[in-house]
Amino acid sequence: MKKSKNWAIIVLSRSELMNKTFLRLLLITCLIFYFPGAMFFPAAGNLAASKSTPAEAKNEGMGGVIFPEYLPAQPDIDFEIWGMPEPEEYSLPHILTFSSYTIVQGDMIGYIAIRTGLNEDTLISVNDIKNTRLLQIGQVIRIPNQDGIYYTVKAGDTLESIAAQYSTTASNISFVNELFSDTLALNSVLFIPGAKMDWVNRQEINGDLFIWPVTGRITSSYGYRTDPFAGTRQFHTGLDISAVEGTPIKAAMAGRVSQVGYDDSYGNHVLITHHSGYRTLYAHMSVIRVKAGAYVETGERIGDVGNTGQSTGPHLHFTVYKNGVTVNPRVLMR
Repeated sequence: MKKSKNWAIIVLSRSELMNKTFLRLLLITCLIFYFPGAMFFPAAGNLAASKSTPAEAKNEGMGGVIFPEYLPAQPDIDFEIWGMPEPEEYSLPHILTFSSYTIVQGDMIGYIAIRTGLNEDTLISVNDIKNTRLLQIGQVIRIPNQDGIYYTVKAGDTLESIAAQYSTTASNISFVNELFSDTLALNSVLFIPGAKMDWVNRQEINGDLFIWPVTGRITSSYGYRTDPFAGTRQFHTGLDISAVEGTPIKAAMAGRVSQVGYDDSYGNHVLITHHSGYRTLYAHMSVIRVKAGAYVETGERIGDVGNTGQSTGPHLHFTVYKNGVTVNPRVLMR
């Protein structure tokens, strides 16, 4: 009997233990089901209690990791607000002053702009740079204390009309240039704070205005040369680019085809009129693929390389005109 009694006590003890274990497991299950964030991700629980922002809570809990599904809803936080405007005085113009910078090997206008915290337009304008690819080592340029460009006063200009043109105010222009009168002298130069250059002028100065109309080798450059037919020194008005006959010729910039035709000198040729006074001529084509009056996009095929007209072999003669005068295409091409 004693042995049976002891056995019963042992069984009862194990039963009690199992009951306690069962209750503990049940409690844990309830906690997991109802409070997952508080149980396994303390940072989420803390976030709910303190109503702190995700940025404040992200370094708490499991190694700083917050899982969105465990974050409680926080209707009092507006996540659409990303920032606040800077104080107005930060963007106010200043009286214009300059420092200087000496060009070193490897400098490009973009790098200098980044280092000085200015726009390329500003550096180009205040230093009257005509071609950014021709900066010279040792050249000293001026660095203004703010962004803006120079403007030359024309007949009929007023401070108000200039300010409207560049989306600024007459008082800003007057303050920066330390003007003591609203009367403007013809051809005087003003610094317009915050203004930028015309896109075409910037592309022209940076040499990024035109794409190459054809892939090939330059056999004759722009400028004086010995004419291959006359044998005399004559001015060559464009670039001769050698290529296999039939190679596609592309429009160097978007524009309208103003002329197509044939003559003894240029053979089959196309003339395209662009904005800002530019025209481009494509000569010696084997095939013309556009019609006069058509609008063409940059890079659109307008014809094929040929050997028509006064030509010594298959090539494209490419001329660029600016306001009716030829210019060197090389300084305008990407």
